[in-house]
Amino acid sequence: MNEQERKAYLEQYDSRTHFFGRIGLLIGIILLIGAPFAMGLSLNAMPDANAFVKGFLQIAIVYIPSSLVEFLIYTPMLGAGGSYLGFLTGNLINMKIPCALNARDIAGTEAGTTENEIVSTLSIAASSLVTTVVIALGVLLMIPLRPILESEVLQPAFNNVVPALFGAMAYKYFRKGKKLVAIPLVLMTVLFICMPNLISNVGFLMILSGAIAIAHAWLIFRKEGKAA
Repeated sequence: MNEQERKAYLEQYDSRTHFFGRIGLLIGIILLIGAPFAMGLSLNAMPDANAFVKGFLQIAIVYIPSSLVEFLIYTPMLGAGGSYLGFLTGNLINMKIPCALNARDIAGTEAGTTENEIVSTLSIAASSLVTTVVIALGVLLMIPLRPILESEVLQPAFNNVVPALFGAMAYKYFRKGKKLVAIPLVLMTVLFICMPNLISNVGFLMILSGAIAIAHAWLIFRKEGKAA
C-alpha cells in the first residue's frame, strides 16, 4: 500500500468511524432514556414532572461542566472510535482509560496518531466485552458470593482498588515528565491532606488536575518556544 492509498484508506476509516459512532450514540441515548420511561408507563409508575425536572437540573449543574471537561481531556487520548465507545459504555476513569493507556504502551503508539486511535478503539471494545461477561457472571453468582463480598475483611481492599490501579499506572508517566506532573501532584496531595472529605469527589478533582496539567504543559511549550 503506497502513501496515497494509505491516506485514502485512513480517510475512509475516519469517515466510517464517525458515521457508525454517531448512529451508535443515538441508539444508546434512545435506549438509556427510553427504557426507564417505558417501564414507568407499563407499570404506571411515572415520576412527577416537576420533581423530575428539579432533580435533573440539580444533577445537570454538576455533571454537564465535568462532562465537557472529560470530553476535552479524554478525546485526544482515545481518538474518535475510542471516544464513541468509551463515552457510550461509561466507566472511563476506572476501566476504559487505564485499558487504553496500557494497550498504547504495549503497542508502542503515540497519542494523536491513527495507530493510537485504532489501538484505543480495540482496547476499549475488548474492555467493554470483558466487563459485560464479568457483570453477567457476577449477577449469576451474586447470591452464593454475597457473604464473601460483604465480608468486613475485604472492605478495605475494595476501597483501595482504584487508587492502587492508578498509582501503579501513574508512576510510569510521572517518571517520564517530572516537570509536567510536579504542580498538579503537589496541589492535589496538599488539597487531600488539608481537606480529606474531598476524597469522595476524586473523579471531579482528577478532571481539575488534568486541566492544570494541560495548562502547565502549554506554558512550558510557550517558554521553550521563546527560548528557541
